[in-house]
Amino acid sequence: MIRRMFAEIDAQCYVMADGDDTYPADCAPELVDKVLTGGADMVVGDRLSSTYFSENKRPFHNLGNTMVRKAINVLFHNDIKDIMTGYRAFSYRFVKTFPVLSKGFEIETEMTIHAVDKNLHVQNVVIDYRDRPTGSESKLNTYSDGFKVLLTIKRLFRTYRPGAFFGLFALALFLIALGFLIPVLIDYRNTGLVERFPTLIVCGFVMIGAVQSFFSGQILKTIYQKNRQDFEMDLYRVTNDYQSKMGSH
Repeated sequence: MIRRMFAEIDAQCYVMADGDDTYPADCAPELVDKVLTGGADMVVGDRLSSTYFSENKRPFHNLGNTMVRKAINVLFHNDIKDIMTGYRAFSYRFVKTFPVLSKGFEIETEMTIHAVDKNLHVQNVVIDYRDRPTGSESKLNTYSDGFKVLLTIKRLFRTYRPGAFFGLFALALFLIALGFLIPVLIDYRNTGLVERFPTLIVCGFVMIGAVQSFFSGQILKTIYQKNRQDFEMDLYRVTNDYQSKMGSH
């Protein structure tokens, strides 16, 4: 549904809201206004700064929201208050440059990371959250969907921060190799002999893995930077397209 709406509809502002009666409709004008007059590319309806933790009766959802928010804010160096909210407003240029890859509840995470990574203008609007009405059931599975969100964060961190992602693997392998090497060096100092050839061989292979991981990250980082340049040019094209279409109405 999101993919089709973004691809087929041209508008000055797009509003997304979960249809579970948990988000107040009277906040929509404020979200829209920040797009139309405030220059925002994405406006986040922030539940976590208001009534979410008191209204939501599912403690694991509260914990999951907190963990996901902290993980993304640390990994991607931002300060978005509510990563998983289903209440958002978007600009035309956000919609037309956002690649919809996820199908489930990971879409909110993907939108957030896309906006942060591409330096798009993001604003927060604090909204009142109310729990689901009696008889309403959530489609969100705390464990399976939570695991999918974590996998999405890992995938996007690898895609958008390849230098850091593979650098961490390289560092871990280097430390493991160093751990194998130290006993060999101690024996050599004491006896003048290399008595642990199997350990030394394993150390060599692990060190090779560390070097490969490091340079893989650097190569992918270069490719990513080229993709960022292409995105900026695409952003100019979409902005001109928006001005042309909206100016003709």
